[in-house]
Amino acid sequence: QVQLIESGGGLVQPGASLRLSCSCSENIFFFNWMGWYRQAPGRERELVANINVGGVTNYGDSVKGRFTISRDGARKTVYLEMTDVKPEDTAVYYCFARVMSRTNWGQGILVTVSS
Repeated sequence: QVQLIESGGGLVQPGASLRLSCSCSENIFFFNWMGWYRQAPGRERELVANINVGGVTNYGDSVKGRFTISRDGARKTVYLEMTDVKPEDTAVYYCFARVMSRTNWGQGILVTVSS
């Protein structure tokens, strides 16, 4: 059973920076894709950022230029660097790890952007 544990969320002010971490119980290079989705109240889950085994990254339109996904294989961790956060970034952020057609999810972590 793959375990994904998110950390680093919380309450931040608009314009601030925050780093989310996703610690994986398995070798992260085992997965075709890893990354982050988020879900705000009353909205559908949306892609924030992902990274494939070769290092190719994708970002949701609303976070391009502000968020950066990265990884550390030795620590089996994927990161999401969030800068210039906005109130509309408020959501539960979910880490995922996908191999073939199987997707594993973390429990989610809340990020609240408010003054």
